[in-house]
Amino acid sequence: MCDSKKCFKCEVDKPLSEFYKHKMMADGHLNKCKDCARSDVRQNRDKNLDYYREYDKQRANNPNRVLSRLQYAESEDGKKSQSDAQKRWIERNLIKRAAQTMVGNYLRTRKHLVKENCESCGATGLRLDKHHDDYSKPLDVRFLCCKCHSAWHKENGEGLNG
Repeated sequence: MCDSKKCFKCEVDKPLSEFYKHKMMADGHLNKCKDCARSDVRQNRDKNLDYYREYDKQRANNPNRVLSRLQYAESEDGKKSQSDAQKRWIERNLIKRAAQTMVGNYLRTRKHLVKENCESCGATGLRLDKHHDDYSKPLDVRFLCCKCHSAWHKENGEGLNG
């Protein structure tokens, strides 16, 4: 039995470990190497991005998946993972974190900032995001609902100095 195989796409001779297993093939491995297979999958996803985003959204909302995520979040591993992720985000975003802390302190003591309606759609409620156009001006914030905040970033990208 041969320990290597030629990929039909890139035409490079590679070891069998570089090919996915496929029980219907004569040698038990796909005729396309792993690199080419991954490239094809990425291209297909990019070409049909709207379809896959909708598919992913529907799949994520399956009751068994929602339940599994909730159970994991309540487990010790889930709590540790969340804590570690939060620490990593803070380490990577010191300026953003400082601005968030400053805004939170001012809101709590009501010295300067007062929570308002969403500046974009006028929504009211407890959950308004505090958006910074420029993190070097930490108290210059806009209050946006989650939907409008997300739309702002899709259109404009990241805030300055973040």
